[in-house]
Amino acid sequence: MIIDKNGNITIITQETFTIIELVKKLEALYPKFKNDNLVVILTALGKINTADVVEFLNISNIHKSEKHSFVIVSENIDIDKIPEDLIVVPTQQEAFDIIEMEEMERDLGF
Repeated sequence: MIIDKNGNITIITQETFTIIELVKKLEALYPKFKNDNLVVILTALGKINTADVVEFLNISNIHKSEKHSFVIVSENIDIDKIPEDLIVVPTQQEAFDIIEMEEMERDLGF
C-alpha cells in the first residue's frame, strides 16, 4: 500500500494485498487521513468483483458522513453492479474531478 498526499487529498494505491486486507489497513489507519478526501487506486489489481468493492462501503459511508469524498479508481470493476453509495471511476483524473465537484457542492450547502 502506497500513501501519497496532494493538498487535502490522500491517495492510496493498492498493489499487492487483497481488498479485504486493504480495507482492514484503511480502518486501522483511518485517524491519519480522516480529514482528507480519499482516493483508493486499485488499477494494479486484476478483475475486481462486486463483493470485494462492497467491502469499502462502511468506510466510505463513515467518510462521507464527515463531509469528505471517497472515490475508488479502477477500470476493472463493472460499475453497473456497484452500490450507488460507492463512487467508482476509471481514472485518477476523474477521481480528482469528482472531489472538486463534491467540494463545490459542500461549499454551496448541498
